[in-house]
Amino acid sequence: MGGGGAIQIPAASVFCLPRPREPGLLCAVSNLRAFVKYWLPIVLWFALIFVASSDQDSAQRSSRIIGPLLRWLFHEMPEDTVGALVLFVRKCAHLTVFGILALLFWRAFRKPVKHDARPWSWREARHALIGVVIYAITDEVHQAFTPNRQGSSVDVLIDTVGGAAGLLALWAYGRRQRKW
Repeated sequence: MGGGGAIQIPAASVFCLPRPREPGLLCAVSNLRAFVKYWLPIVLWFALIFVASSDQDSAQRSSRIIGPLLRWLFHEMPEDTVGALVLFVRKCAHLTVFGILALLFWRAFRKPVKHDARPWSWREARHALIGVVIYAITDEVHQAFTPNRQGSSVDVLIDTVGGAAGLLALWAYGRRQRKW
């Protein structure tokens, strides 16, 4: 107990599960391992999204790849159709990237173990989706301040749908495999 009657909790007990006679250093190593295993992939995925969002010419760059491929596959395709398909592919990329982010968040919140018998938790899925929404908003704010880019509330919605679709696909897979 410290001054004023407040209860002081050792920092090690805040971050670690209580284990008898576990030295603080082992607890710190355990926390570092957990961070590297569960949260570092999210930080790296954030960095990948950030770099992609910083690309001032991303629309033109993807058009230079997807457009010629479509023209090669479908010689008679009208130019406006090519443009619409390029946009469609770009938005599917949003769905995929943020679906993966949702799965990474879910994994960090769940911390699954081998032969995990815990039932599906919609609470963990909700937290993962909230993480996706928050990052999608920050991504669009970042794009609003990037030359030749613009932030879009529609993209936040697309990113959120991608996150929800990723989580629903995981839930369906788990149900099919009788994991939950």
